[in-house]
Amino acid sequence: MSTTIKRIGVLTSGGDAPGMNAAVRAVVRSAAFYKVECVAIYQGYQGLIDNKVKVMNARGVNNIINKGGTVLKSARCLEFRTPDGRKKAFETIQKHNIDGLVVIGGDGTFTGAMIFQSEFNVPVMGIPGTIDNDIFGTTHTIGYDTALNTVIEAIDKIRDTAISHNRLFFVEVMGRDAGHIALNAGIGAGAEEVLIPEEDMGLDRLLESLKRSEKSGKSSSIVVIAEGDKSGKNVFEIAEYVEKNLPYYDVRVSVLGHMQRGGSPSCFDRVLASRMGVFAVESLLNGKSNMMVGLKNEEMILSPFEKAIKGKSEINKDLIRVSDILTI
Repeated sequence: MSTTIKRIGVLTSGGDAPGMNAAVRAVVRSAAFYKVECVAIYQGYQGLIDNKVKVMNARGVNNIINKGGTVLKSARCLEFRTPDGRKKAFETIQKHNIDGLVVIGGDGTFTGAMIFQSEFNVPVMGIPGTIDNDIFGTTHTIGYDTALNTVIEAIDKIRDTAISHNRLFFVEVMGRDAGHIALNAGIGAGAEEVLIPEEDMGLDRLLESLKRSEKSGKSSSIVVIAEGDKSGKNVFEIAEYVEKNLPYYDVRVSVLGHMQRGGSPSCFDRVLASRMGVFAVESLLNGKSNMMVGLKNEEMILSPFEKAIKGKSEINKDLIRVSDILTI
């Protein structure tokens, strides 16, 4: 283990994700285990600029592993994108004798960390926390599994209403650039169709699929749509288009929105966050920097920030095939 790092700072940035608190807990307690001090930085990079720093010990993170959101808060920080803002952040680093940072967030968080490290040579490790699962270099991001379970539970309840009233429901889920939530939740909830950014199925194909469903005797249907679907229309426009062309369907729209971000993290996310937090601290103490912790083949790995940011997470093509088969 390195002897140069005596104090580690930890922050959460960008959109919150269930499991971030478990990751914070793991970072704080790992630091304590290795007899390294840890400070919490509140409100992400904005807190680093505004000097919102507090010493955190192992007991200070009691009873947060089960909580959603982030106890350290988060904020979008435009000032950190400027040289002056990053200089203020570095002054806070110096003031509190912080030797290394662990940042928990998505690609925007890692972009800021990479630039900051290049300008001031502060060792930084990243932990991927985003429900979209759209970070290259890991099969799972913190919060993704919980969000999936939340979506599945919501769709199950929506289906009860759909069946009771012979309705067609369009359910929009998060996923501006990636369809992981929509595809997996669609299969898990037994949706008739799934629309994702990676596959532009076109509205004509959607109509044909719904026609087949109606002819086969289905009295109700669920269509899951990622918010970044490439049809060129939003979920309400798609619903209106279908209702116009298939008037025998009683169409409804449900946008799940930010409820997908909330809730107590699943066991999978708690364990993943714990493993990533420990590995991030150990990697810093071993002299690693400018890298993101990831999961691959059940093992912890490291990827350079540049690859994590510029790389693109790939949708599982076999899941698309399975989805197509099961919509018969």
